[in-house]
Amino acid sequence: MDHTQNIGLQWLLITTLALLFKPAPIMLLMYDLCFLMTQVEATKVPAIIVFGDSTVDAGNNNHVQTLARSNFAPYGRDFEGGKPTGRFSNGRLATDFFSEALGIKAFIPAYLDPAYGIEDFATGVTFASAGTGYDNLTSQITNVIPLWKQIEYFKDYKAKLSAYLGKTKAEETIQQALFVTSLGTNDFVVDYYLFPSRPSQFTIEEMGGCREDLNNLARDFGGKVSGVVSKLSKELTGTKMVFLNLLDKPLHIIRNPHLYGLATSTIRIASDQEAIAHIVGRLENVGRGCCGSGTFEIAFACHEPDPFTCTNASAYAFWDSVHPTELMVRLGQDIFVGSRGFLESSPSRWAMTDHAVKHLGRKSV
Repeated sequence: MDHTQNIGLQWLLITTLALLFKPAPIMLLMYDLCFLMTQVEATKVPAIIVFGDSTVDAGNNNHVQTLARSNFAPYGRDFEGGKPTGRFSNGRLATDFFSEALGIKAFIPAYLDPAYGIEDFATGVTFASAGTGYDNLTSQITNVIPLWKQIEYFKDYKAKLSAYLGKTKAEETIQQALFVTSLGTNDFVVDYYLFPSRPSQFTIEEMGGCREDLNNLARDFGGKVSGVVSKLSKELTGTKMVFLNLLDKPLHIIRNPHLYGLATSTIRIASDQEAIAHIVGRLENVGRGCCGSGTFEIAFACHEPDPFTCTNASAYAFWDSVHPTELMVRLGQDIFVGSRGFLESSPSRWAMTDHAVKHLGRKSV
């Protein structure tokens, strides 16, 4: 299978985050939605609050009766301590790197993880659940946490934060926090195209057949959401909302790995003295995942022992058959966060520019 034809079409709201390439056995371009909101006058980002699916789930599904888990080897083998955390990665997620880039902390903990408490969540927390989507039916299929429940957890979190920091400080933290939402792929892949009732409900005349039709559907949907986000950003005073199409750059990485995996095994991305990223690694394989055969393994299908699992995940773009390696996530994060300025807009797209980290927590332009 040519994974460059099945890369996840990721739509993100500001930055980064789920730079998630999704080589799946379904021949269509998938997408995630990632929304990030920040108060315009914020002087420092005190916390990152995350909602979503496996792209940003740090282990909440470990505490849910579901098969959509990754709290076992070889997942997490390159994470601190070499142990699985429930992240669908060999290491950290994009949200972890983004938190670190903003000077908050090295990783964002899962809200349901009993190893952490409100003192940890005060500066960042994820309510995300692998396998979920915007449609409630999507989460029911794999028995994971629906988006509405994640929001209920957020309400509970706010009450705990108020008790921990005091009402005034807690309100300031929430007002100045970055809110990230990364999900959407599962609605199309797990729900919409597997359940005929869904298309009829949404009056789509034709489903399936040609891959390009599905690709166009994903693009059209993203375009419509982008318009809504732009409208809301203007209406919600004090809040900056951005809808970012990250398809072009991931496709470029996948199709031109030689441009990112240099003979010196060092990739340098960025721009000036305050935003230089060095990545040690070499992208030698972009056609399959590191785990097992790399063509279908995900969750419990990606397990140890498996003699076919690669020994060096940094040589691969994908960790399992769906999720990128830590190197690939970091590479994408550095490309979008480590370039010049905050944001620049054009009629067709939003793009990250240099000094993003410098400006993100300060003032919108």
